[in-house]
Amino acid sequence: MMKSLLVVSAVFAINGFNDSDLIKARDRQDKAALERMVSDLKPAADKDPKDAVAQYRLALAESYSAEVAIETHDKPSAKNAAQAGIDAAEKAVALKPDSPENHRILGTLCGQMISGMGLAGLKYGKCALTAVNKAIELDPKSAINYLSHGVGNYYLPSALGGGYDLAIKDFRKAIELDGKNADAYLWLGIALRKVNQPDEARKAIAKSLELNPSRLWAKQQLDKTPTN
Repeated sequence: MMKSLLVVSAVFAINGFNDSDLIKARDRQDKAALERMVSDLKPAADKDPKDAVAQYRLALAESYSAEVAIETHDKPSAKNAAQAGIDAAEKAVALKPDSPENHRILGTLCGQMISGMGLAGLKYGKCALTAVNKAIELDPKSAINYLSHGVGNYYLPSALGGGYDLAIKDFRKAIELDGKNADAYLWLGIALRKVNQPDEARKAIAKSLELNPSRLWAKQQLDKTPTN
């Protein structure tokens, strides 16, 4: 399992929760399994709105759910999951503002809202970058923070401060910090394809699959990337 996901797993493990099932469901695009896990986590978050850990757990699960909805072109589900996750992540940030991971997951969810809503979601662009900027400020050596920043830049148009070139820079920084980050290679490949570099895109996505062969979306992205 790639290091970036192990970092997230460690956060859960410290708090008595193992998120490996979430990761496996994300990798195989199992929306039903993710929905069940969100349902399992929601009662604890609802019961105690001041429990930062419970709010973070729910936010992360909703983010995985939104991620798979985006991958499978289910925009309504992506929007719903991302909004529910934002609500939980904002509580986690308010309760524990010194946690870089709380800020990162909030920024990630805001980026997913942009993807799920199209032009109507652009109002979340500031949140997507500002929250992850804070995560980077708190933990500048975290590859997953730069990965999330890159995804935000990928979804945010250049006219609003994002764009593919900035995203590529972020993904390369994530790889510099963690050469075994499969998601960083995957997103780098997707962004490179957008700027008409198909050969380099295929190399990056193939490297992602080498690091995490279970990632169905990586296989799908490799199949749709042309060869010269």
